[in-house]
Amino acid sequence: MKQLLCAALALTSIAFAAEQKFGKPLTIAEPVSVGALLAKPDPFVGQTVQVKGTVTEVCEAMGCWMNLTDDAGHLLRIDVGDSGDLSFPKDSVGKTAIAEGKLAKIEMSKAEVIAMAKEEAAEAHRKFDPKKIKSGKTTWQIAGVGAVILD
Repeated sequence: MKQLLCAALALTSIAFAAEQKFGKPLTIAEPVSVGALLAKPDPFVGQTVQVKGTVTEVCEAMGCWMNLTDDAGHLLRIDVGDSGDLSFPKDSVGKTAIAEGKLAKIEMSKAEVIAMAKEEAAEAHRKFDPKKIKSGKTTWQIAGVGAVILD
């Protein structure tokens, strides 16, 4: 009986170790994929959404954002700002995450795209060539309030 109890406790600790929670608890029952959300994002602007994807990058400076992608290469940023209320662990890259927050549509000029790319390149210690940026762009971003890293 004692061995059975120890085995159950060990399995419980393994299950909890595989899931890390950040910020507020998630409130939506089922996440959508990054691709499903980005296929028709306009109706969800300003609404709370929950998305699931693979973490491809995390802010190196403060963990204040992470990028999620799906198998088709769709990319969505989860940004929590500089408040310090929530940050993502830098070792999350390659892991599956579920994030929740309000979806925003962000229109950026060419100068804004260059500034953002330059800052991100500096944080990640990558080279940056502003000549590669030809125009502004529209991006979609979630103002994250809660997340779960699954792997």
